[in-house]
Amino acid sequence: MVRQDLYRHCLSVMESADIPDSDFDTLCIFQDVLNDKMPLLLPYMNVEADKEAAILEMIEKRINGMPLQYILGEWEFWGLPVKVGEGVLIPRPDTETLIEDILEIVGKTGMKSPKIADLCSGSGCIALALKSEIPAAEVYAVELSEKALIYLEQNVKLNKSDIKIVKGDVLSPATAQMLTELDIIASNPPYLTAQDMDELQVEVQKEPETALFGGNDGLDFYRAMTPIWRKSLKTGGYLCYEFGMGQEKDIEKIMRENRFTDIKFSRDGGSIIRTVTARKTEV
Repeated sequence: MVRQDLYRHCLSVMESADIPDSDFDTLCIFQDVLNDKMPLLLPYMNVEADKEAAILEMIEKRINGMPLQYILGEWEFWGLPVKVGEGVLIPRPDTETLIEDILEIVGKTGMKSPKIADLCSGSGCIALALKSEIPAAEVYAVELSEKALIYLEQNVKLNKSDIKIVKGDVLSPATAQMLTELDIIASNPPYLTAQDMDELQVEVQKEPETALFGGNDGLDFYRAMTPIWRKSLKTGGYLCYEFGMGQEKDIEKIMRENRFTDIKFSRDGGSIIRTVTARKTEV
């Protein structure tokens, strides 16, 4: 079958299954299998049988609810390639707001070689992005999940990065005691509420629940992590979180209760208040 006909067939299948962004997903699959960024510029080129079979298999996975990112096995974050698959959270553009926040902090404070910990690191996308922008930084990626650690290790190698992987539970004081005198702590912890979990899109249900569910109101990790990891920050250091839509008032309360100051919120690309940075100004 030629590319144009195969594409039309696949797009029809995707649209019939009510897959959001069917055109985009179909194009991404074609680009990946055919190794061609603009596969439809050659509409009458024949698609080899094995590649046609691979495309059709990927389309089948997509209409059965598998996330596009898992099907492709790799996604981009902050311009970096990130390996992903079942068992690890998919990097999302919203999280790039956290990178922007931290780069702003580093710029305004003049930090040259900050010591940074990325908690609940998952694929390592935050740690990798920060290391790529601040090469002199000492960056630690803390993760507990065995499945996620596999991808984290792959991504460190893929990006030829020297971030340091720490296997540990971010809710354990023992893990926090392993990393002290930190300049910056970054984290995108689980923050979905019980109601959010009940209303998840089919493809999001394929992602690990442990990376999504943050307790009944979505704030369990913030309540537990903030006092534990405050002790690991230098005086003058910054705690930087991503959180869910509408959680900012509760997040501010948690920060204030733990004696953080200079609390600042940022909006993501969709104008949703998505991240917070706060400073430890006393011991």
